[in-house]
Amino acid sequence: MSLLVVKVGGSVAGGSAAAVLELSAAGQVCVVHGAGRQISVEMERAGIPVEFVGGRRVTSAEAVAVVRGSFAAVNAALCAAIGPRALGLLGDEIGLEAQRVPELGHVGDPLPSRPVAVVEALAAGLIPVVAPVAVGPLNVNADDAAAALALGLAAERLLFLTDVDGLILDGRVVDEIDVEAATELLDGGTLQGGIIPKLGAAVTAARGGVRSSIGRTAVAA
Repeated sequence: MSLLVVKVGGSVAGGSAAAVLELSAAGQVCVVHGAGRQISVEMERAGIPVEFVGGRRVTSAEAVAVVRGSFAAVNAALCAAIGPRALGLLGDEIGLEAQRVPELGHVGDPLPSRPVAVVEALAAGLIPVVAPVAVGPLNVNADDAAAALALGLAAERLLFLTDVDGLILDGRVVDEIDVEAATELLDGGTLQGGIIPKLGAAVTAARGGVRSSIGRTAVAA
């Protein structure tokens, strides 16, 4: 049975439940979610500085507990919205591995992973919902975590569900872009915002043989 890895943003997680259920009718689905806005709010509430370097969150030892708690809260809410088939999983509890990035603190670059808990959940007809916290714990970008799981699980497809239609260039949604052109865009520095990590993760997955799309934009190998 074909496997689809779906990444949903923390800000649209609850609204994505219907789409996830619809996609699960056609095959196995594994969900990875973010929690960016929630993490920032909770860090500010705790008096912890919110700092980004190259679009990545600096995560101190104090902050990593807040990050994990925010991921757990979004995970529980998303599972409740999906319903009884959803199985909430925190990445550091199921063996999601990452290579630490010391200059960012408790942050990691995820490695292709095939957690037993995810495989067993899929075999049981459940929808695993994974929070992107790696063993450590380490804070991991959710887009990169989705690509790493898609590669590790040998998924047929990786889909990023977002609050935008896809990659937008010159005011229009791009229907398809190959990895070479996408890499040139990423290296050119003209893109801004959340499309950068999504496109980078989609390129990584596509190069590894997993068909990837960001909304309506297909990223082809």
